[in-house]
Amino acid sequence: MTGPATGTATGTAPAPAAPAPAPAAPPASSVPAAPDASSVPVASPAPSPPSADPGVDIARRATADPLFRLVSYALESAHGRPPAAVWSAPYAFHLGSPHLVAAAGWPVAAAAAPRTDGLVRLSSLGHPADGCDVPLTLSGPPPATPAWAVRPYALLRAMARAGYGRGGTDLHVQGSLTPAAGLDTAEATDCAVALAVADVHTGAGEEPDRAHLARLMARALPDGDEALRRAVLYARPGRALLLGRGSRPRESRRQRQRYVAFDPADSGARLVLLAVRAGPGGAHGPADGAAHRAADLAADLARAVECARRAGALSIWPPGRRPGRSVLALLPEARLAAVRAAVAEDFRGRERPVPRFLNIAVAGAARREE
Repeated sequence: MTGPATGTATGTAPAPAAPAPAPAAPPASSVPAAPDASSVPVASPAPSPPSADPGVDIARRATADPLFRLVSYALESAHGRPPAAVWSAPYAFHLGSPHLVAAAGWPVAAAAAPRTDGLVRLSSLGHPADGCDVPLTLSGPPPATPAWAVRPYALLRAMARAGYGRGGTDLHVQGSLTPAAGLDTAEATDCAVALAVADVHTGAGEEPDRAHLARLMARALPDGDEALRRAVLYARPGRALLLGRGSRPRESRRQRQRYVAFDPADSGARLVLLAVRAGPGGAHGPADGAAHRAADLAADLARAVECARRAGALSIWPPGRRPGRSVLALLPEARLAAVRAAVAEDFRGRERPVPRFLNIAVAGAARREE
């Protein structure tokens, strides 16, 4: 699972307030219901010891993925010590249904090192001026943190109450895409943080308990998308995850999810993310200007969808639970250039910023980077 070290290949695309016309879900033929024989995957490589580990030297390994080298180096640079574990977690998306999800080959990375003084130190290259050092309190009002760190701190607090990292943690987080790309970022970040922190506070040779961490995240961060979270934790390359409700109230989640084949490349198709971008600001005031920009972006997204369909896209749908700043498009590989050209020509003709296209590979679950 690889991706660029920072930024987004799609450019920026602020979210419209008004949704585009409801796009069609993927056709049944594009996501064949061919269940995999196995259930939830056995999790990936065993973690290193949390205290004796001298540090994961990914930063100095020339063959390592640039994102993981960067996040490892950034934690050492910001906090003066190498990480004990680096985890990657893929962004996830819906496939036109709330119960059918998959993971994208673009990850969030989290590097963690355990502490013993009850301090949490959080940093991110996405927020270089907003790192923070705060005490890890298990109850009462949380300490003041920068806006981006509120969610990671809430998760660390819940994990400490469950026995993970009560002594504190140094943590650095970095994504390969920005929120402007249009994929939900919260679930991938939550899972990367939870797995990295659990790893450095789990015994040698033990894999963090993903099901237990999923329950912790559901309680600590109830606004998250559980379906996307399960895709991040349990996805497989070239497979979509079909989530069922189970026939009995206490039925195991292992019995309520199965894998179906979904690999566009195998059928000569491509899956792309199409993201619209904001144009130059107008003369409106802050509130009116935001409303006008949101309306413009919603109209642009609808126009891009129309152009893509006319040029040969097979199916187009929002990647999240609701329409937003981008759509996913499934199209024949032979029509990719034509679709991109049609969208670009229409937007240039109207003097609007040309939307960005990002190739999406159907990837596997979160894993420890060695």
